[in-house]
Formats: sequence, structure tokens, C-alpha cells
Amino acid sequence: MALFGGKESDVFDAIEEHLKVVEETIKAFRELVATYIDGNLEEAKKYEELVGDLETKADGLRRSIEMMLYEGAFLPANRGDYARLSELIDQVADAAESAAHTIILAKPKIPADMGKDVLTLVDSTMETYGKLRKSVEALNTDVDMAMKLAKETEDAEERADEVEYRLKKAVFDSEDVTTYAKLIWNQILTKIGDIADRAEDASDQVLLMSVKRRG
Repeated sequence: MALFGGKESDVFDAIEEHLKVVEETIKAFRELVATYIDGNLEEAKKYEELVGDLETKADGLRRSIEMMLYEGAFLPANRGDYARLSELIDQVADAAESAAHTIILAKPKIPADMGKDVLTLVDSTMETYGKLRKSVEALNTDVDMAMKLAKETEDAEERADEVEYRLKKAVFDSEDVTTYAKLIWNQILTKIGDIADRAEDASDQVLLMSVKRRG
């Protein structure tokens, strides 16, 4: 059962659309990585453009949410919380776009045995974001569930961190990767991991809002 109605319900609808577009941004980024690993640079560039378009769309939705808030949705004391949440969700799309640009601009060579592991890292970030999306959606119906899912987001981010660390170690231990390529891959893997990090940041906001609502 929804906890809010009226203008507040409209804000939740807009947040849901924002969440959806950010998820589409991450999915497009995954396709970029997959096609790049397969050696299809031109196709990967098309996905880079799609990632950029979706990030721009997400940013527009964030601004729309802020306008709805400042036009009177929620009590003044709560508007900042929702504006901050929207900003943090948007930063997930920003992280995906940054990672996409770095891959296409740097064009690093992928060691034959590393491609699958890079996709595993991307999938880990997608899992983290999936938990975040569910936790945000629960804010309007079940605060306890929102808190539970926010904590699950943190757990998923820790798993993504572990994958990122193992992959970085494999890169730096490899004798087949040049020093320059190692530095580039370290930057790229960090940026991919940032997608999960930003999702965790947003989950912290969900947790804070849930605690405040429970009193």
C-alpha cells in the first residue's frame, strides 16, 4: 500500500522512470563492454553514444524531479532528502558514462583470458544497482523492506569490490600486459567499480530516509 498520494505519488512515478533510465544506461554500458571484448570497436562506439544519450535523459529526469519537489511535493523538511536521493541515483548513470568514455578513448588491448572477468565485474555492478532500485521503490510502500534492500545493496557492492580487486591483481600480476596497459586497465576497472560504489551511496540515503520515517 502506498504511503503517499497526490503530488508525492507523481514524484514517485518520476523517480521510478529515473530508476528505469539509469538501469538502461548500465545495460547499454554492458553491451559496450561485450562488443569491445569481441573486437567490434565500431559497434562499441555506437553503444558509447547510446550510454551518453541515456545519461542525458536521466539527468533531465533528475531536474524534473527537483522541480516537482520545489513546487510543493512533500513537506519542506523532506524535500531535500528526495532531491539528494535523485542526485545520487543520477550519479550511477554518470559513472557508467565515464567508464564508457574511458574504454573507447583509451582502446586498451584485452588479454585473452580477461574478457569474461571484466563482464563479471560489470554484472556485479548491475546486481548492486538492481538491489538499489528495489530499495528505492520500496520507500513508498514498505519502509522496513526498503531498509532491508538498502543493506543488501551494501552487501552486493562489497561483492563487486572483491571482483574488482581480484581482476586488478590479475592484471598487475600478468607478464603479458604492458605497464602502460596495466595503468589504463586499473583506471577502467576503478571506473566500472564506481558504478556499484555510487549505487551504494544512494542506498545509504535510502537507509537514512527510512530511519527518519520510522522515527
